[in-house]
Amino acid sequence: MRVVSGENKGIPLKAVPGNSTRPTTDKVKEAIFNMIGPYFRGGIALDLFAGSGGLGIEGLSRGLAQAVFVDREGKAIATIKSNLAACKLEDKAEIYRNDANRAIKALVKRERSFDFIFLDPPYKLQQLEQLLSTIEEEHLLKADGVIVCEHSSDVVLPKNVGRLEQIKYEKYGIIAISIYHFTSWVEE
Repeated sequence: MRVVSGENKGIPLKAVPGNSTRPTTDKVKEAIFNMIGPYFRGGIALDLFAGSGGLGIEGLSRGLAQAVFVDREGKAIATIKSNLAACKLEDKAEIYRNDANRAIKALVKRERSFDFIFLDPPYKLQQLEQLLSTIEEEHLLKADGVIVCEHSSDVVLPKNVGRLEQIKYEKYGIIAISIYHFTSWVEE
């Protein structure tokens, strides 16, 4: 696992020790950023099930101004800190040890919103539809923002969740990527 592109291209990233997390492969990471970027001039990301921090770090390397990393596992938090240090990106990151729902409540309370939200929950505990709904209802995504969902390819997410619309869907073996943004139509 490494940073695929941008200012930190080629820097190796550590995986979280043990079997509790499944890191996004470099191939899938490259595909995700080709769909949503591939490069940025600022913007803020939320990496909600951050694991090793690979998606948020990739975004920072490609030009995002800031990323918020959330994971509930202590080993993951330590790995994110180590990977950010290896890339010299600590000053562009906030890291929180929390579960996803509590983290969302805290971010809402602080009136935070994001240009990019990365959702890569454990496949066995799939809760993407509920998370998408909460993100939409709580206005965590900016008007022109994008949500990237990484999930098992046998999971079919709805085309619309509230005002969110699936704009891209790609399969990579057992992994699928669904990308959402706010619908552009306005009800008369």
